[in-house]
Amino acid sequence: MTTDPLLLTGEVDDATARLLRTVAAFDAADVAAPSLLPGWTRGHVLTHLARNADGFVNLLTAARTGEQIPMYASADARTADIEAGADRPPAALLDDLRRSSERFVEAVDAMPVEAWATSVETRRGPWPAALLVWGRLREIEVHHVDLAAGYRPAEWPDAFAQRLLHEVATGLAGRPEAPAMVLRFDGVRQELVVGDPEGAPTITGPAPELAAWLIGRSAGEVLAVTPDGPLPTPPEWI
Repeated sequence: MTTDPLLLTGEVDDATARLLRTVAAFDAADVAAPSLLPGWTRGHVLTHLARNADGFVNLLTAARTGEQIPMYASADARTADIEAGADRPPAALLDDLRRSSERFVEAVDAMPVEAWATSVETRRGPWPAALLVWGRLREIEVHHVDLAAGYRPAEWPDAFAQRLLHEVATGLAGRPEAPAMVLRFDGVRQELVVGDPEGAPTITGPAPELAAWLIGRSAGEVLAVTPDGPLPTPPEWI
């Protein structure tokens, strides 16, 4: 499960193509409909995805040039941009998403090899530039689900789902408020442990469903708990 940016670019291209096919079918009522994110319509999600691509372009440019370029001008500006773009017609939302995605690809292509080793400042602190392509892939795949337009976690590619699951479980392991649990993929021997495994429940299911449950995109209906009992309550994801 690599996070090598040069190996993930094809996955970003594929995920973007799937997303654009979904968005191309939206009419005005569709983009105005609620998404899975509280308070956001599908138009909000699509505008966020476009501005997120531009934010990653800013970070890639910072890594390439050495300039101090923030991902967003400010938190308030980010929010204002999303609100301002959410009510646009479907064609405008689609065109914005397509063009911003193309700008991201161009920024990745412009990166010299040595620039991937630099650190950039994201909204959540410093990140290695080498993780930016993974970050964009994660945004696309998770928010495609958030559109509530038929694309579900079960449709995530296995490599993406397992990579996301490992990332989230590793992050939870460092959070004292996270409940102890053992995560077991269906048909896979490997286990991921959060907290003290002694007496902790084992949660079993497909990797996409485990990941979706941990990040709040699924209630975990298809997951099994051993010993029998309720699913733990994971803390809020990023």
